[in-house]
Amino acid sequence: MKKDYFEGVNFAVTICDKEGKIVDMNQKSKTTFLKNGESIIGNNLLDCHPEPAKSMLADMLANPRTNVYTIEKKGIKKIIYQTPWYEGGEYAGFMEVSMEIPFEMPHKIRG
Repeated sequence: MKKDYFEGVNFAVTICDKEGKIVDMNQKSKTTFLKNGESIIGNNLLDCHPEPAKSMLADMLANPRTNVYTIEKKGIKKIIYQTPWYEGGEYAGFMEVSMEIPFEMPHKIRG
């Protein structure tokens, strides 16, 4: 039995295939990205983003690489971590983790 470790956590997980079609979302992601009260699973990620993000995502789908950045929206700061995922050793699409973070937070250096 496979456990779904991403349900019940306080960060959004969105997964798309290598064409950009959204194939799975945890509950936090579904709640965050509801469109007209409906889930966006099955939609293409490219249709959910304006330029220049749309072009960047298209390039990432064609040339898989990790992309990490922070955003601020409606007074909330988030870290966005987008990374390729693999199935059987082959590129299968992207996973995005979106997590709220404090505006000021400690940075620790560990040896």
